[in-house]
Amino acid sequence: MPKYHGLERPHQANWQGLIDNILRRGTPERAYHLELFHDREIVQAIVDRFDLVKDLNPGDPDFERWKAIAIQRFLGFDYVRAGLVGMAFPLNRDAIEDTAALKREGGRAFMNEHKGPIQTWEDFEKYPWPDATQPEATRDIEWCQENLPEDMCIMGQGGLAHFAELLTWLMGYESLCYALYDQRDLVAAVATKLHDFYRVTAERIVQYDRVKMIFGSDDMCFKTGLRISPKDLREFVLPGHKDVAEIAHNSGRPYLLHSCGNLSDIMDDLIDDVKIDAKHSFEDTIEDVREVKHTYGRRIAMLGGIDVDFRCRAEEGAIRQRVRETLDICMPGGGYCLGSGNSVANYIPLDNYLAMVDEGRLYGS
Repeated sequence: MPKYHGLERPHQANWQGLIDNILRRGTPERAYHLELFHDREIVQAIVDRFDLVKDLNPGDPDFERWKAIAIQRFLGFDYVRAGLVGMAFPLNRDAIEDTAALKREGGRAFMNEHKGPIQTWEDFEKYPWPDATQPEATRDIEWCQENLPEDMCIMGQGGLAHFAELLTWLMGYESLCYALYDQRDLVAAVATKLHDFYRVTAERIVQYDRVKMIFGSDDMCFKTGLRISPKDLREFVLPGHKDVAEIAHNSGRPYLLHSCGNLSDIMDDLIDDVKIDAKHSFEDTIEDVREVKHTYGRRIAMLGGIDVDFRCRAEEGAIRQRVRETLDICMPGGGYCLGSGNSVANYIPLDNYLAMVDEGRLYGS
């Protein structure tokens, strides 16, 4: 097993330093780490390898919560993720066998791109829309509010701000494209439902003072462009993000946005109108985060950018070199957090992921 000298060092969390870095308040004293999420198979492999729960009681009803904190601290994160729970949107999914080394039991699911559960006004009226006002929906945030170590904060996330994704998933991408031509009133109704839902969600999350940032996740693009036109995004999607960003800003929190794909046609909208504070997800085939530092990286923070495909294929030495080069370029002045170009998927070799984290811990020491 490779040696991870950085991970062997005790990590002192510092949520205020993380927020200052995201808001570009000067070059941070160390590299800060941030991820959209880790696949559960990766998480369990890390727990097993480093025996991270040996001091926890599996019989404790809060075992999984304490486990999440232990993992985050070990990996060098200054936050835990939490949001409203029990907010399921029933969707049409197709599952296939998972071929990853850390195989997912039950396979990997994908959205059906042809038809979603809402095709007609009758479907819309019958759809079981989740209720963001349910009192028990905040139970995870409440637990973290009371039990999280003082040097860590809560990232308000938990399925927040899927405006474009759920519009696509609820109608089906193919059906949505047709509906944008001949059923725009139905598209508008679905978009309004999502807008109202996430407005309430964000308003509830920011009531908790240990929530120090809001992280929206909403894939709006693919490799070469937007899923729907800039005009349609400005009508049906971006107003929702603008509302959530305003709620975050009015409560003194930055608004971070994850979105895969090529956002170039609406990047100015996101920065100048929506007013995002940071953008997450960078793929080398679209834009290298090291190059973005000198373009819109002067206006907002950049999160992640160690390309997933690269990390799947590269040797450890190349990964460590890429991390050092990225930090050399992106850390000055603040506004960069080390992390994956997308997420920590279960098909990324575990040692390749750990090499990235370890090198970030060693950087500058």
